[in-house]
Amino acid sequence: MKRILITGKGSYIGTHLLQYLETFPEDYAVTEVPTQPFDDAVDFHGADAIVHVAAIVHRKETKETLPMYDAVNRALAVRIAEKAKREGVRHFVLLSSMSVYGMDTGVITRDTVPHPNTAYGRSKLAAERGVAALADDGFRVTVLRPPTVYGPGAKGNPARLFRLSRRLPFCPDLENRRSMVSIDTLCERIGSYLDAPRSGVVFPQEPAPIATKTLLAEAMRAQGRRVQYTKLFNPAIRVFRACSRVGRKAFGDLVYEGLADAVLPLETEGTP
Repeated sequence: MKRILITGKGSYIGTHLLQYLETFPEDYAVTEVPTQPFDDAVDFHGADAIVHVAAIVHRKETKETLPMYDAVNRALAVRIAEKAKREGVRHFVLLSSMSVYGMDTGVITRDTVPHPNTAYGRSKLAAERGVAALADDGFRVTVLRPPTVYGPGAKGNPARLFRLSRRLPFCPDLENRRSMVSIDTLCERIGSYLDAPRSGVVFPQEPAPIATKTLLAEAMRAQGRRVQYTKLFNPAIRVFRACSRVGRKAFGDLVYEGLADAVLPLETEGTP
């Protein structure tokens, strides 16, 4: 049996991961670790792996919040990883993000260089590099760069789409392609990384990109509504997509290509 610690007690991904791993009581003993604030007295000895999901996310980036991104997303991650290594933990799983690439639309391949354009993305990439610098044969680091995570209660763009679906009489029939990962798939993939630890950057995702209209239709069905498609909104959506970052994130094309089963080398250097 593996002893797993999950940082970020009460977080969306952490809570779902806890529930998933607890369905295998013979394989995992799981404990959540609070991080707000983090208590350095927490004992990591005896843990086989730490899954670090604690982070500041979905906060408006202002002059006041910018220091929080670095303090929580980078500094705390590195601090916990350093403590884990000192206390004999042999595997550290860091939840990063597709945001490290700084792209709203386009295609991301194994040759795409990370170039974040937000404080969130920069802090995540800096955390990756800080934690990766600790990796060695006795301390494996697995960095996850998932695309948008969707599922019941998901925040960010899925939450905005859910609110939009409640206002629309019809579902826009507009084709686009976005790499995404459901919360269930993400938890399953994290479980597989825990079972076979290795150092590297991985890209958990659904087998095929998903159209925004598919998520809108699912939300409408969850509300007990009949889904009726229309192309009437498409011209306005195209303008919204061309003129707005929010529109590009909601209705643009952004995909991982050739990365579904990839394990790329850890990055320890570069300019976030």
